[in-house]
Amino acid sequence: MARSTKSFRSGPEVDMPLLITVVAIASIGIINLYSATSAYVDATQRSALADVYVTQIYWFVIGLLLAMLTAVIDYRHFERLAPILYFGGLISLGLVFVLATDVRGSARWIQLGSFSYQPSEFMKPLVVLMVARHIQNDTKTEARSFFDLIVPIGIAAVPAALVMLQPDLGTSLIYLTSTAAMLSITRIRTATLAWMAGGFVVSTILMWNFGLKAYQRGRVTSFLNPEKDATGTAWHAIQSQTAIGNGGLFGEGFMQGTQNQFGFLPDQHSDFPFSVFAEEFGFVGCLVLIGLYCFLSIWSLHIASQAKDRFGAALAVGTGGIIFFQAFFNMGMSMGILPVVGITLPLFSYGGSSLVTMLISLGLLMSVSMRR
Repeated sequence: MARSTKSFRSGPEVDMPLLITVVAIASIGIINLYSATSAYVDATQRSALADVYVTQIYWFVIGLLLAMLTAVIDYRHFERLAPILYFGGLISLGLVFVLATDVRGSARWIQLGSFSYQPSEFMKPLVVLMVARHIQNDTKTEARSFFDLIVPIGIAAVPAALVMLQPDLGTSLIYLTSTAAMLSITRIRTATLAWMAGGFVVSTILMWNFGLKAYQRGRVTSFLNPEKDATGTAWHAIQSQTAIGNGGLFGEGFMQGTQNQFGFLPDQHSDFPFSVFAEEFGFVGCLVLIGLYCFLSIWSLHIASQAKDRFGAALAVGTGGIIFFQAFFNMGMSMGILPVVGITLPLFSYGGSSLVTMLISLGLLMSVSMRR
């Protein structure tokens, strides 16, 4: 029997596989945060992190409500609002350099009374919206040349450059990789791809010599040779790999991971929650978590394939790109196969801006799915 469809007036059909997967990942993340912070041996930091998982629950509820609100709005309304939202996001990124407070060498958060937020996180779905709008309006039938791609690349490059000045390499990479994923649904000339590959190599060399801070270059060199500075720049990566190795096949058990419980694993609630999870639940647990992220990424492509228009398809691919690349980079740096660049694990790492932004992005994805 053919699947029945519902009109918007009678109520679009909720995408239950998407909703269940999102709630499952976020719930596991909150449980993991409880273990990552509540038993930390350093009394000072234990006091500072004691309520992290509670705060994460509050942010999850707020983010889920905003995601529901986003989902019930037809995603095509956001196409018209995209330029306003995008330029508003750029203004927020600019205000960082005026209002942000410095935290460990980076100025990323704007403090408003007792509330602080990270504009670079909220810029992620805005970049996706703006690039998707460009793809929708691009009616060209032949393959795109390099000049045809200047606008969408520029849409991602401008906020990426502003975020790099904070400095925040990881978030800049997400802007660029999610945009690349969206452009993959368009036809691009082979010569253009070759030019882009060459441009990537040149820009990487320039970024290494002139764009990266000394500590960022140190993270890359320590990734290539961690033993050279095991107690310095390579400390995070080494402790993370040790925690994952300790997990073995089935893990050491909930709240039993020694690297976390004895305080060897730094940033265990933000940058390295995957290492905490891997130590406690082992290879089998990691397969389950990775499987959830893989399903979420693949389901985004499935939604894109059934979208009504190019805007919806591009929006779904871009959202899936954010999820995939953030998870890939975070898990990769935790396992030591990528340099440490400070990217959160979607729906899993602690952080109100990160969690709420991800849920709003998934609300947009739900809106596309509900109107297939």
